[in-house]
Amino acid sequence: MRLALFQPDIPQNTGTLLRLAACMNIGVDIIEPCGFVLDDKRMRRAGMDYLHRVDLVRHMSWDAFYQDKRKKGGRILLLSTKAAHIYTDFDYHVEDTLLLGRESAGVPDDVHDACDERLIIPMAQGMRSLNVAVSGAIVLGEGLRQTGTFPLVSG
Repeated sequence: MRLALFQPDIPQNTGTLLRLAACMNIGVDIIEPCGFVLDDKRMRRAGMDYLHRVDLVRHMSWDAFYQDKRKKGGRILLLSTKAAHIYTDFDYHVEDTLLLGRESAGVPDDVHDACDERLIIPMAQGMRSLNVAVSGAIVLGEGLRQTGTFPLVSG
């Protein structure tokens, strides 16, 4: 299982997601362009000393990511407030990639339509969205639980 960040524009969220990925032993794909310099001080602060432990792949565009993913296999699962499929009612596979949209704008329609599935996290009435890092952690946790791929706890 992997996380993919579509044109992230908040370095603290990217750092937090990279730290999550390091702790859960999963890879991350960053789909450029980013809204910040990738070695930004705030991102390093959020990711702390975990960043060197992440299997990080940078893609220069959505098309480059999409072609790479199709070659390697596995599904692209978009987390979206426009989805109808509740994330807990979905069967995850170990080769799935969870795609997180840009904090300020989500993903464009062509990216939305190209994904294999779109998943939603139900929220209280009147609420628009969760922080992207929180959303990624919630759905990743469910995917890892279902696939039994949580990292082993070290003592």
